[in-house]
Amino acid sequence: MAELKRLSESRDLTRIERIGAHSHIRGLGLDSSLEARDASEGMVGQLPARRAAGLILQLIRQGKIAGRAVLLAGQPGTGKTALAMGIAKSLGAETPFASVAASELFSLDLSKTEALTQAFRRAIGVRIKEEAEIIEGEVIEISIDRPVSAGGSGASSGAAAAGKTGRLTLKTTDMETVYELGGKMIEALGKEKVQSGDVIALDKASGKVTKLGRSIGRSRDYDAVGAHTKFVKCPEGELQKRKEVVHCVTLHEIDVINSRTQGFLALFTGDTGEIRAEVREQIDTKVAEWREEGKAEIVPGVLFIDEVHMLDIECFSFLNRALENDMAPILVIATNRGITTICGTNYRSPHGIPSDFLDRLLIITTQPYTEDDIRKILDIRCEEEDVEMSVDAKVLLTKIGTETSLRYAIHLITSAALACQKRKGKVVEMEDISRVYQLFLDVKRSTQYLMEYQSQYMFSEIPGEDDGEDDAMQS
Repeated sequence: MAELKRLSESRDLTRIERIGAHSHIRGLGLDSSLEARDASEGMVGQLPARRAAGLILQLIRQGKIAGRAVLLAGQPGTGKTALAMGIAKSLGAETPFASVAASELFSLDLSKTEALTQAFRRAIGVRIKEEAEIIEGEVIEISIDRPVSAGGSGASSGAAAAGKTGRLTLKTTDMETVYELGGKMIEALGKEKVQSGDVIALDKASGKVTKLGRSIGRSRDYDAVGAHTKFVKCPEGELQKRKEVVHCVTLHEIDVINSRTQGFLALFTGDTGEIRAEVREQIDTKVAEWREEGKAEIVPGVLFIDEVHMLDIECFSFLNRALENDMAPILVIATNRGITTICGTNYRSPHGIPSDFLDRLLIITTQPYTEDDIRKILDIRCEEEDVEMSVDAKVLLTKIGTETSLRYAIHLITSAALACQKRKGKVVEMEDISRVYQLFLDVKRSTQYLMEYQSQYMFSEIPGEDDGEDDAMQS
């Protein structure tokens, strides 16, 4: 339980935000009646698909779609992953969301079924409840006895800190008590910069100190306070209280903690390895006991698998069985394939997915973006990447996105901004877009170049007429 508590607390650390392909997505852009707005929360266009995703989202929140699967199908660059990210953002941090590409599952040093099992258990949350003893009160006085070492100034600071003792006087509206302090507690109070007049909470088990704010009764002691100073009432009743604390972890994290010698640290090293079936059985039994005792509840999350056509027949058989489990998460899969061969077989099927598994799916299709949609998306990406671009440059970039691909046009935004900086400009102009367009080829121009200079490349062959359509080059 202590390891799970440490894991839960580690998530409170501030994360460094970075600009990614879908970092502008804030949700699905739906109103209260689940109708899709034309452009909202980073989402543009795809109104029918977003409405359908909104219904799926509602079912997930109501817990009425456990063990179901949703397929997002559409041409490349039509916003399938953006839809999945929109669902994840709308669900919030309380619902586990695991995302993986099918090709990544096989790049791990794991068997196919083990990789899929770990992915599934990453998307199943466990909300563990426990009662903790908390001491909560207003600080009246902190006195620290600083020991004088026999060795004088040459004594180590660590030894001096370990030898520190002190007293902490806390009060509520009903009582006042003096507590003896050791070196670790003195260090914890110092890190939080606790002083007289602060209202604090102490976790007796872990020794964690939380500063709740300044006491309202001390608000007149200072002529000026910081803008972020929070004033709270002096606690009432007993100093020592029992409070319910909730820790949210996933089944996979519990698996790793209990299966590896390094426990908690294995989650950060990534060296999870194969997890024995006996370990998972014991954990499932224990979690079931916690559920019966009211100490925990299962939170089925969402597992998103991109490029699902890369899975073979063995993986689809596993998914068929896994979705029938009581604790199965909602499975969202995506593909850009049409009618193609099922991986590992000679059979052809829509999207490269076996027909028995297709029958389980709710299918949402995406459509190619219109020119107006592309312009709006490029506007959002310019704002996200903090790039100022002229109207004419945006018109040119929109035209490029329409004739080539949206992804290619988005890639040119940062490149054009760097070209603009090089000429010491502040606003990206048409000349910057034209320059990077000449420097970086799109797929069509690259293919044309290869065909033109085919004979100068090694081990290259132009497909002949007898090779058939299946061997022809596809974009």
